[in-house]
Amino acid sequence: ICMMYPYVKYSDETEVVFSNIYIENDIECIDVHFERPTENGFDSVRIQLPTYKVTVWEGNYSQEEIEFFKQVVENSADLFYKYAKPIVSDDKQELGI
Repeated sequence: ICMMYPYVKYSDETEVVFSNIYIENDIECIDVHFERPTENGFDSVRIQLPTYKVTVWEGNYSQEEIEFFKQVVENSADLFYKYAKPIVSDDKQELGI
């Protein structure tokens, strides 16, 4: 189960949340998700740490906004890793680890 944790909400109603730490190709990753409501749903962007790759981009965020979001993720990467919790496999949960 992937939990999302709140980080910040901007004046344009963009809310930023981040995921648990998960392993992908033997690398600890975190997804940072930016989302704001619109008349027709949501604008959303997801950036993956540690690559800073945009993995989801839907709606009307501009390229300038995307670059700002990448800077936010880069400047806050240490905090995301500090406060994100690792995903524990079911086997470890059963063992009480």
